[in-house]
Amino acid sequence: MAYDRYVAICNPLRYTTIMRKRVYAMLAATSWIIGFLDMVPVSILTSHFSFCDDSIINHFFCDLTALLKLSCSDNRNIQTVLFVDGSTVGLFPFISTLASYVYIIATILKIRSSKGRRKAFSTCSSHLTVVLLFYTTTICVYMRPTSMYSPDQDKVYALLYTALIPMINPIIYSLRNQEVKNAMKKIIGRKQNMELSTKCLSL
Repeated sequence: MAYDRYVAICNPLRYTTIMRKRVYAMLAATSWIIGFLDMVPVSILTSHFSFCDDSIINHFFCDLTALLKLSCSDNRNIQTVLFVDGSTVGLFPFISTLASYVYIIATILKIRSSKGRRKAFSTCSSHLTVVLLFYTTTICVYMRPTSMYSPDQDKVYALLYTALIPMINPIIYSLRNQEVKNAMKKIIGRKQNMELSTKCLSL
C-alpha cells in the first residue's frame, strides 16, 4: 500500500505502467512468503520448550509471549531470535513505509492548489493511520524484554492488532470510496425521511 501510494503521488503519470497486475501479485506473494518463513525458526525453537506445572495460558490465544512466561526452559535464544526478527521483519518495513511517506508528504507540499493537497493527504491518511496503529502495538508486544511482560497490557495490545485494526481496516478504506460515501448518504437520507414520515403519521 505504501509503495502504491508513493507511485500514485510521486509518479502519477507513470502509475499505470509501474503498478501492473504482475507487480501487485509479486508484492502480495512476497509478503505472504516472508510472513510464513518468518515464523519457521520461532516455531522450531518453541517446539523444544518444556513447560512448568501451570498449563493455563493467561491470554486470549496461544501467544508466544504468554508461552515464554510459562516455559521452564532457558528462553534466551528465542528472545534473541525475536529481537533480530523484530528488527528486520518488523522495523525494516515500518521504517520503509515511513520513509515512503516522507517522500509523499514532501511531494504533496509542493502541490500549489489547496484542493489538490487536501485530496492527496486524504488518500494517504487512512493507510498511514492503520500502519501506525498496527506497528506500534506489535512493536510494544514483541520488541520488549520479558522482564517488562504484563499479561493485561499484552491482552489489550493483542486485541488491538488482531481484532480492532482488521475490523476498522475496511471501514477506513471504504470511506475513501466515493460510491460508498454516496450509498451512506442515501441510507442516512432514507432513514431521516422515514423518521419524518413516522412523525407526520403519528400527528
